[in-house]
Amino acid sequence: MSENVVVLGSGYAGAGAVQRLESSLGRSAELTWVSDVDYHLVLHESHRCIRDPSVREEITIPVHEIKSSSTTFRQGRVVGVDTDGRTVELEDGEVKYDYLLVALGSSTAFFGIEGLEAYAHTLKSLDDALGIHDDVADAAAGATPDDPAQVVIGGAGLSGIQTAGEVAEYRDDHDAPIDIHLVEGLDRVFPNNDPQLQGALRKRLEAAGVEIHTGEFIGEVDENRVYVGEDTEMAYDVLVWTGGITGRDCVADASIDKDDRSRRLFADRTFETDDDRVFALGDCALVDQPGDNPAPPTAQAAWQAAEVAGENVARRVRGQPLTEWTHKDKGTVVSVGETAVGHDVLYVPLTTFGGTPAKLLKKGIAARWIADIAGVGRAMDAWSDM
Repeated sequence: MSENVVVLGSGYAGAGAVQRLESSLGRSAELTWVSDVDYHLVLHESHRCIRDPSVREEITIPVHEIKSSSTTFRQGRVVGVDTDGRTVELEDGEVKYDYLLVALGSSTAFFGIEGLEAYAHTLKSLDDALGIHDDVADAAAGATPDDPAQVVIGGAGLSGIQTAGEVAEYRDDHDAPIDIHLVEGLDRVFPNNDPQLQGALRKRLEAAGVEIHTGEFIGEVDENRVYVGEDTEMAYDVLVWTGGITGRDCVADASIDKDDRSRRLFADRTFETDDDRVFALGDCALVDQPGDNPAPPTAQAAWQAAEVAGENVARRVRGQPLTEWTHKDKGTVVSVGETAVGHDVLYVPLTTFGGTPAKLLKKGIAARWIADIAGVGRAMDAWSDM
């Protein structure tokens, strides 16, 4: 009887690993792909839908365009993993496995901030991006130049910066009365990154009319206001929170070694967990790397890791030795609306750069991923909206 290999998640890690497993295993094992949606979302471009919801057609790729006909797809929300019974528990049933690859992504971390989860949008899915668009449009429709809509974005990391840029583009495209506030508890935007990159991003955000507040954390949120630090109150019409990630609830009770605070699964450089039947990668995992820090929770890292993780699961099925993966940072490109900033990009002689080269590079990264996962034709169709 052939082995049952199950992959959870249709993000970068899951989609990439499925394709690698298909090419490595052939028909020597049964492969089942499980996701709560029947498409792959190009998540690092989902912020584009805040400005223009029609972009969804370009950044959602149906699973049937990604997988082979021999792979079984099961749509369902994972609610638990029973490692003793080797069973993935879904809301509407279960899936048995011999080997499991967990690539479920992450959830938004709210850090116990009172009211934040109840009142804030997040940006972890297509529905999240479309919901932000709808609420920004509604708020703008009821605003005037004397009483503009107030959009507050908590967290000035990658998602927060790109969200602020898209809200600014929506404002400009529709000549809408909107004030945009980006709040970051640490001292600079894009914390823990190169100061030159931080400065370039701040310059573009300010040029886009985004008011930046740094150095004080959001402490509480209610229905109408955000309370920042000791003395600052901000009224808001739309609140978006992008301030951190944590593991998924569905693996919280699984008998797999995980970080107590974040619930992210510990994985070796081979993507093995402490259960030799379970592998993990992407944002749901803390994948060991040389040095003190795990692999970064980025699309770039998940994309790179997927091929090695898929191959390693195939090797385990065949009883072969596993290979270790080391993340290679190829640089950073961040969009601020129609502009972009690149930093330390492989083969680019400039350390930090913007303008047309950065914008084209950002588009090219998205197009290359779409081409890899679904073909050149789909990538060419998506190019203009990236």
